Amino acid sequence: MRVLGIESSCDETGIALYDTERGLLAHALHTQVALHAEYGGVVPELASRDHIRRVLPLTRRVLGEAGLTLSDIDGIAYTQGPGLAGALLVGASVASGLALALDLPSVGVHHLEGHLLSPLLAEPRPEFPFIALLVSGGHTQIMRVDGVGRYELLGETLDDAAGEAFDKTAQLLGLGYPGGPAVAKLAETGDPSRFKLPRPMLNSGNLEFSFSGLKTAVLNLKIKEGDEARADIAAAFQEAAIDVLAGKSLQALRQTGMKRLVVAGGVGANRLLRQRLDAEASKRRFQVYYPPLDLCTDNGAMIAYAGAMRLKAGRATNGSFGIRPRWDLADLNAPD
Repeated sequence: MRVLGIESSCDETGIALYDTERGLLAHALHTQVALHAEYGGVVPELASRDHIRRVLPLTRRVLGEAGLTLSDIDGIAYTQGPGLAGALLVGASVASGLALALDLPSVGVHHLEGHLLSPLLAEPRPEFPFIALLVSGGHTQIMRVDGVGRYELLGETLDDAAGEAFDKTAQLLGLGYPGGPAVAKLAETGDPSRFKLPRPMLNSGNLEFSFSGLKTAVLNLKIKEGDEARADIAAAFQEAAIDVLAGKSLQALRQTGMKRLVVAGGVGANRLLRQRLDAEASKRRFQVYYPPLDLCTDNGAMIAYAGAMRLKAGRATNGSFGIRPRWDLADLNAPD
């Protein structure tokens, strides 16, 4: 089965073709970073309009790279939510229109399910069940994943997500957008031991997160120390955030007895996080899996893959055109 995947939930237009026998055939991504950079964040109306400009040319490009035409596709998957309403409508409209014109099954995919399953596009692939640290955009969650459509939320952030904390720290330090890569790059030149920042809820005894206090601590430190200390502040912030993410992940493995950890989402590309978890995996004898670096941020490949799994399971959503800007991942759980 060949599935075309369309991702348009926020500020990236992603298109991909996934074959259930041959794997990922081709994918393309257009990022709107330059478009939104001067505003310091995503402008929804601009995002929607740019998706309209990009989605069809990217689709033609992916088909061309795969050496296929629309007549070779067996199904279409699109991001149904959560995300920006206008941006979601672009992908949903194109996907539903193509499915109707080509008489193909279509399926709306939960954006976070795409991220959760994205490490299955890499080798080696994790086997179910596993613990997932999901650090994507406005989400920081720890999930137990027993299979496609079988998810249990174990803990999540009570306020800012890790990605939001990186973005806000970047703003406080006068760095560019998006904030995560900018903070990580500056941190490489800093001394993480110069300043001691809090590790919120690290020892709370549960799997919940909180990053708003860490952001406030960065603000106070920046006011006190000035621009000359920016690199050391960035390094201290990153060290604190990674300590929390890694610590909670290890706690989840201990509590569940699991031996497999999956890290998904944009923050999963952070080099320090990967180094820390790889070292812990070697020491504590568990396995850790990541998506390929180019599939950590939003992309069409994860939507095509998740859609293919749902279409194979007979869960097409033909004719039910619609979007879900707010959508609880637990709503996807398959019946026992």
